[in-house]
Amino acid sequence: MLKIAFDRIYKYQLPEGHRFPMEKYELLPEQLLYEGTVTDDNFFQPGPATHEDILLTHTEEYLQKLISQNLSKKEVRNIGFPMTPELIERGMHIAHGTTIGSKIALKEGIAMNIAGGTHHSFKDKGEGFCVFNDIAIASNVLLNGGIVKKILVVDLDVHQGNGTASIFQGENRVFTFSMHGEKNYPIRKEQSNLDIGLPDKTNDEYYLRVLTDTLEPLMDQVEPDIVFYLSGVDVLETDKLGRLSLSLDGCKKRDEHVLKLCKKHNLPIMISMGGGYSHHIKHIIEAHANTFRLAQEIYY
Repeated sequence: MLKIAFDRIYKYQLPEGHRFPMEKYELLPEQLLYEGTVTDDNFFQPGPATHEDILLTHTEEYLQKLISQNLSKKEVRNIGFPMTPELIERGMHIAHGTTIGSKIALKEGIAMNIAGGTHHSFKDKGEGFCVFNDIAIASNVLLNGGIVKKILVVDLDVHQGNGTASIFQGENRVFTFSMHGEKNYPIRKEQSNLDIGLPDKTNDEYYLRVLTDTLEPLMDQVEPDIVFYLSGVDVLETDKLGRLSLSLDGCKKRDEHVLKLCKKHNLPIMISMGGGYSHHIKHIIEAHANTFRLAQEIYY
């Protein structure tokens, strides 16, 4: 059975007028249940990550600043969310969802998180709506516990995974691959093990050709024990922040390619949702829902 991390606290309420589409964390599971893609049994509530797990990735100083609500105005502005204890708790739950999901994926082949993909969070700071780096935390838990020896991060969000790249600089057990909009945020890119910057207005054909030419040879080269896949849907042409031009079908084919390759190579895959900022929430929900539909179709 497909297992999906989803906790009530994912539905955290931002102040009215905030541009981040937080409502997707409530609407997406409702849509999946309504259409019969999943049932309540597919979901699990992860609870919060322990401080011990978080400190495998983030600094003690940063964690304590978050817990005590003692970030500077600049640090809060860089994250982009008004700081509250509930927001910090939410981030801990999301990170733990990806950690538990990764362990499930190692046994079952696949697991998913309704949230996650917080790849702009560094060891000592947050950026771009990201407080804790869920994929980095989960990766370090697996590595520290001797559960895996090699990890491949496939980050296909439209924004470069700068925090993840920075955290794993010099860590040869984690290979970071980011394919993103070259001229998009962040302006100052970090160095992943492999970065592919795409031009504005990149369409389905070009995007899928680059991904097809790259991903399978990369899997053969890295030989990972698990793949962490960040499946952001901000690559859509309808996205307010994306600047690429993928259609809903193109985004779906992207996910299909990644999932089928992992299935073909018998590679466990843990999927975090990442970004999505289309003008109409229905486009965000449909694109994210396609990822879950494909997971059911390909694996079950």
